[in-house]
Amino acid sequence: MQSVREPVDVSRRMTRRGLVLVAVMLAMFMSAIEGTIVSTAMPSIVADLSGFSLFGWVFSSFLLVQTITIPLYGKMADLFGRKPVFAFGVGVFLAGSLLCGMAESMGWLIAFRFIQGIGAGAIQPIATTIIGDIYTGEERGKIQGYLASVWGVSSIIGPTAGGLIVQFADWAWVFWCNLPVGIVSLALVHLYLHEPVEKKKRSLDISGAWLLFSATASLMTLLIFSGVEWPWHSAATYGLIAAFALFAVLFIVRETKAREPIMPPMLWKHPFIAVSNAASLTTGIVLMGISAFLPTYMQGVMGLTPTAAGFTLATMSIGWPLASTFGGRIMHRTGFRPMAVAGGAVLVAGSCVFLLLDRWPSPWLAAAGSFLIGVGMGLSTTTFLVGVQSSVGWEQRGAATASNMFMRSLGTSVGTAFLGGILNAGLTAHFRQHQAQFPDYVLDLNVTNQLLDPERRAAIPAAALDVIRTGLSGAMGVVYLVVACMSALSLLLILVLPRNRAQTENAE
Repeated sequence: MQSVREPVDVSRRMTRRGLVLVAVMLAMFMSAIEGTIVSTAMPSIVADLSGFSLFGWVFSSFLLVQTITIPLYGKMADLFGRKPVFAFGVGVFLAGSLLCGMAESMGWLIAFRFIQGIGAGAIQPIATTIIGDIYTGEERGKIQGYLASVWGVSSIIGPTAGGLIVQFADWAWVFWCNLPVGIVSLALVHLYLHEPVEKKKRSLDISGAWLLFSATASLMTLLIFSGVEWPWHSAATYGLIAAFALFAVLFIVRETKAREPIMPPMLWKHPFIAVSNAASLTTGIVLMGISAFLPTYMQGVMGLTPTAAGFTLATMSIGWPLASTFGGRIMHRTGFRPMAVAGGAVLVAGSCVFLLLDRWPSPWLAAAGSFLIGVGMGLSTTTFLVGVQSSVGWEQRGAATASNMFMRSLGTSVGTAFLGGILNAGLTAHFRQHQAQFPDYVLDLNVTNQLLDPERRAAIPAAALDVIRTGLSGAMGVVYLVVACMSALSLLLILVLPRNRAQTENAE
């Protein structure tokens, strides 16, 4: 990839960088806290609106549309500028938030969460791209540490805030609290961000956008709902696999011919970007392997309270921003590859800690492993993002940034479905093996719900309880083994990153 001159020197001087940084952090906080704050409030929301069977759709609809719109927003930011795309995303997110608080049924809430997700797809990639524009290569690493801290703070504040809101106010404020934050963010970006956008006719590849949308929607629907809403071995699953394959091939063919491709093929020919994006996919799987399943292990196998289980996971939110801030400050001196290698090595170490839980079950050991995973993610993901942004010029930075975030988001979705399938298969096989011992008690996946509820757990026969816990421990052991393999694969990919710094920093 040829060197591209940065057209932002004048705009950097005109932009009030500190205020724009505040605006970006506010927007990212608003988007990041939404997941945890809504999770805490969902029991109250379901109690008010009914429709428990639709519980999962409230989250899945948001995740689905957020992921599939990331690449489109990235390309639009390159064509039309960051400011209008950012404003559109935040505006749609706020409109969705307002409507969510006014929902009178679970069906309407799901529809409004869909609108929220359309806006959320723009917030993180465009906010991060703005930072890449207004700060130099030497500064980006440090600033990315600040952005990482937003996610750590939101994961800690979100559950508490959600609980306080439903206890002392109407659950609608879980969504409406976004409004003042988003409005301030929009105002600061509008007033203080100045960017150069060449005044010429722009052409968005609509056909490519729809093909990418269709391919990603097929894959995300497959991963989210197969094995939950319908069996893995079903016509719906096979149909979605075929649809994904067809649309993916058509999209690749289209991108090679489009004048303004949504995801430029040249990005995937750049060694640093291609490897970073592949590693982002695998680290996304590692992240979900811990985030989604550690609380279940802590409560179901070790019998800890939800609060204690939450502590073992919260240490990840401490390690991530600390490592991201530290790594960002020294990254420009050490180079991208050494920092990424360090992050990959720590990921492997953290994953291996969880393999020891079966022999030495301890919440402190789990917390230490979670902290190491956070450190590894902080070092590696920050390096990937800053390195990708340094590999291209202004006119491709939005698409490049979005491609990296898209792959990590896809990895989290793949990880949830893939590892969840492994867990369920292991439990099912274990229960079938021991069912004959309990003719009057049914061992199936539903008993895991009883195991996680302290009051219902007391009603489980003691002998059955031991079998259930043993089965969950064994199945989780397989999950953690796969997570360790994914961490090792991430490290192997990182080791392929270019050694020559000039191969990465050719756009500054």
